[in-house]
Amino acid sequence: MKTMMAGLAGLLFGIGLVVADMTNPAKVRAFLDIGGNWDPSLAIVMVTALLVTGIGYRLVFKRDKPLFAPTFQTPTNTALDARLLIGAGLFGVGWGLVGLCPGPAIAALSFGGWPVLGFFAAMAAGMGLYAMVEDQIAKVV
Repeated sequence: MKTMMAGLAGLLFGIGLVVADMTNPAKVRAFLDIGGNWDPSLAIVMVTALLVTGIGYRLVFKRDKPLFAPTFQTPTNTALDARLLIGAGLFGVGWGLVGLCPGPAIAALSFGGWPVLGFFAAMAAGMGLYAMVEDQIAKVV
């Protein structure tokens, strides 16, 4: 049941990304082009997502435990450290250059063609490379 609910949540999230047009790299780049032909429509998507999430958290955390897990799993590390800031920066640069990030890239795999497949392959390779050198990166940062 837990796996089925996770799959349904992922499917709903993917459908939301497609409906909001966040799987369209041109739309995302237009949103990020503040100095040019700016398209603010994705800001509405983000604000709406924040509102729904905020309400959802307030409702869910009134429960003693989740429906499909023994306990809530919340982050324990709340520090703004170098790893977080560097990772967020790299994410933002990649999102701005390409117009895709992991969630929308996965949602766009079925219809995005070769550019999305290329992005997905590069993203997977980057994740694999990071996994191989994670310990060395942690020592430096």
